[in-house]
Amino acid sequence: MPIRILPDNLINQIAAGEVIERPASVVKELVENAIDAGAERIEIDLAGGGKNLISITDDGKGMSAEELNLAVERHATSKLPNDDLFNIKHLGFRGEALPSIAAVSRMSITTRAQSSENAWKLDISGGHKSGITPAALSKGTRIEVRDLFYATPARLKFLKADSAEAAQCIDIVNRIAMANPYIAFYLTSEGRRRISLNACSGELLEARLKRIGEVMGKEFADNSILIDASREHVRIGGYVSLPTLNKANSLSQYLFVNSRPVRDKLLLGAIKGAYQDVLASNRYPLCALFIDVDPAYVDVNVHPTKAEVRFYDAAAVRGLLVGSIRHGLALGDKAVADTLDLTAFVHDNIPSFNPSQTQTTSVQPQKLSFAEEAFEMKMPEPKVHAHTPLPPFSAPRRVQNPLPELERLYSVKTEEPASDAQTDEIGPLGLAKAQFHDTYIISQAEDGIIIIDQHAAHERIVMEKLKSSLTSGQKVVTQMLLIPEIVDLSASEKENILSQAENLAQMGLVVEEFGQQAVIVREIPALISGADIRRLVMDLAAEIAEWGGEFSLTDKLHHICATIACHGSVRAGRRLNIDEMNRLLRDMEKTEHSGQCNHGRPTYVELKLSDIEKLFARR
Repeated sequence: MPIRILPDNLINQIAAGEVIERPASVVKELVENAIDAGAERIEIDLAGGGKNLISITDDGKGMSAEELNLAVERHATSKLPNDDLFNIKHLGFRGEALPSIAAVSRMSITTRAQSSENAWKLDISGGHKSGITPAALSKGTRIEVRDLFYATPARLKFLKADSAEAAQCIDIVNRIAMANPYIAFYLTSEGRRRISLNACSGELLEARLKRIGEVMGKEFADNSILIDASREHVRIGGYVSLPTLNKANSLSQYLFVNSRPVRDKLLLGAIKGAYQDVLASNRYPLCALFIDVDPAYVDVNVHPTKAEVRFYDAAAVRGLLVGSIRHGLALGDKAVADTLDLTAFVHDNIPSFNPSQTQTTSVQPQKLSFAEEAFEMKMPEPKVHAHTPLPPFSAPRRVQNPLPELERLYSVKTEEPASDAQTDEIGPLGLAKAQFHDTYIISQAEDGIIIIDQHAAHERIVMEKLKSSLTSGQKVVTQMLLIPEIVDLSASEKENILSQAENLAQMGLVVEEFGQQAVIVREIPALISGADIRRLVMDLAAEIAEWGGEFSLTDKLHHICATIACHGSVRAGRRLNIDEMNRLLRDMEKTEHSGQCNHGRPTYVELKLSDIEKLFARR
């Protein structure tokens, strides 16, 4: 076949394949057009996750009939007045969005310019325009996109379920809304309001923090550090979380360059590096950072979706980002997220000895110890310094009962010899003899000693019991909470959890919607009684987001069981009596794969008597 020029409709469909990947791409392009048009209120309506209908209405400046006719032509734009690609001051500039969308859908545009007496309407189906006709509209522009990808049905096969596509649309609108706090955003899906963000007022930093709190949740707004730094042509502002507020993935890291949402590997790596010394390698901070760069020093024309940028001096931007975050963390180095209570830890000192006091003073029970919280959050313990003067010297005296504080701080718990019933049950893991540091169990086997990590061991036991119940078709035994747990989440996290409420209910975790930015947990698996429900729900939301919001229970059974088991197991720092320790050992002996926990770490270490004798040169 000889070389020829392709038809215009085919050219537009090819261009659409680069710009329009899914319904969320359409929402992004049209919402950005509304912002460029000076809108103060933007309403989005979805049906079928955006595949059946995307309707976006704004109160911007609108278009005249002549402009409307040109708007759907390729590379027609009003956003490059000087034809200078190095001075881009709008979110859109290529003039590809409207013709690309029109090429693969049935689209109608109704618009009215501020100075016009009439509104005008244009229909385009598969790239073919109809005539412009008068219409009714008070002001601004309304664009309706129906039957997305009907002209390219192959693309439909790669789209996910309606709920997953709607979640993507919600996420992109939330991202854009964070960068534009003075604009009101409302999104409705299947007749249900999913986003309701009123326009913020006040100074920019104050307005940003209010909008960030609405999108990312009140917890982040209350436990974040202000970042404000500048160097030459770059300015960085926004908020980052305290190290003690972190998540299992980087999906809660929101980055903006000149008010444009981006996912840039350079910037994400810089954030990771800034937290290197204060955060575990498998945890990620939360952040909302706004980078303002002189347009001449950044290229936003790298990718058709404009999701990536290229900086003229990338090293300077990275250095400023790392330096500003570390400076902010240094200023707030004594602050911790209010989800963690360090009061008891700071005052956890041996008190001065007073001979006039009796030695029968009891220690008041405390809240969850810091060691438990630190283990649960899988993060290193921050250094907290408490200066307490040394007690005055006094001659040693014999005390009949040891100080309770000493027993608590240096915990080696031993019990009386085991009963005959316990001896009869003894298995390969031996008989528990002691617990030290409230974390490890020492057991005596026939030819050696065994050290068991109580949290790792119990984690595996709980997980295998959950898996066994589900795979056998039995209902997971649940426990109804006397006081239901209300968990505040960001908008995207809430959608992730609710989209899988039915699957989670099969696991014994009953979750329902509660208000705009929260869910309520009414039942939990009986196996994890006493677990930190709030942290469990947040980690599950993060995992569901990573999986894309659509999965079968069978495919992700292992991951969900592992997460629930981790949060519901005996924690490091909890004291066990001898019966509880032996019960744990017996359960380990009956459980498959009990040699390692759900994360692959060993649950116990065995020292043979012969190895111990070698250490002491007895052999």
